[in-house]
Amino acid sequence: MKKRQLGTSEIFISEISLGGMSLSTDKKQAAAIVDMALDAGINYFDTADLYDFGTNEEILGAALGKRRQEIILATKVGNRWTEGAEGWQWDASPSYIRQAIHASLKRLGTDYIDVYQLHGGTIGDDWDGIIDTFERLKKEGLIREYGISSIRPNVLQRFLPASSAKSVMMQYSALDRRPEEWFDFIANQGASVVTRGTVAKGLLTNSWQQRLQGVKGFNNYSSEELTTTLTSLASQYNNLHALALAFNLKESAIASTVIGASSQEQLAQTLSAYESMTAITDLEAANTLTKNEQYVEHR
Repeated sequence: MKKRQLGTSEIFISEISLGGMSLSTDKKQAAAIVDMALDAGINYFDTADLYDFGTNEEILGAALGKRRQEIILATKVGNRWTEGAEGWQWDASPSYIRQAIHASLKRLGTDYIDVYQLHGGTIGDDWDGIIDTFERLKKEGLIREYGISSIRPNVLQRFLPASSAKSVMMQYSALDRRPEEWFDFIANQGASVVTRGTVAKGLLTNSWQQRLQGVKGFNNYSSEELTTTLTSLASQYNNLHALALAFNLKESAIASTVIGASSQEQLAQTLSAYESMTAITDLEAANTLTKNEQYVEHR
C-alpha cells in the first residue's frame, strides 16, 4: 500500500483509507475489519462525532486498541446533537469545538487526534475564531493537523488561505467531477484532498448492474444517462471498481480515497481493486465518457 503526503504536513497516509461510517456496530466484526485494513497497509482511519451519535468513534477506538501508534486517526466536529432531541444543529463556535474534542478523545480512547476536521461550514461562520481554536489545539498537542470536509468553494476560499489546514475532504468520483476545478487551488494552499464517495454508492463497482436497478439517477445524470455512461465505461474497462480508484488517485492533489466497509468481504473487494488498478494506464476514455461539471452554488 503506497502512501502520500498530506499537504505540506509531516503526515503520510495510505492511498486507500478506511471510512468508519459503514463500520459494523458489532465490536468483534469491527475489530476484524480494522485488523484486516492495518495488515493490508491502510493507516488512515476516518470517522466523525456525528456518526451514530458518537458510537462510531467508540467502536473504532476500541477496534484500534493497542495498534493506535500504527495509524493516522481523523475525526470531525461541528454537527452538534443533544441527547433526547431530534436531529442535530450546526455549531462551529470555538467553545463547542473545545468541548467536542474532549468528548471525541474520550470515545476514541486516545490523547490526541492526527487530523481534526470541521464537518462542513458556511460562509457566515466565525472563521477567525475557528482557525484560532484549531491552532491552539495544535499547540496544546491535542491535534497534529486540521482540515475541513466541504464542497463549498466560497468556504474553501475563505478558510484555506487564512489557515494552516492540511486536508480537504470532498465527494469526488468519475461520476462527480465538480471538485477538479479546485484541485490546484487546494494544493497551492498547502493542503491535500481526501475523497469520499469514490465508488458513487456502489455504481462504480463490479456490481454496477445490480446497483442500477431502482436508481433514478445520480447527481446530474438521469437514469438513462447513468445507464449509458456505466455501460460505456464497462465496455472500456473490465473492472469498474479498479477504475474508480485509479480515476481518483491519478490526481496529485489527492492524498487518499476513503472507502467504507461493513464487512471483511467488502474490504477485500476494495483491496483487490487497488491491486488491479495498476493495470489501468489510460484514463482518457473515462474522462471523455463522464461529465466534467463545476459547482453552481456557493461560489
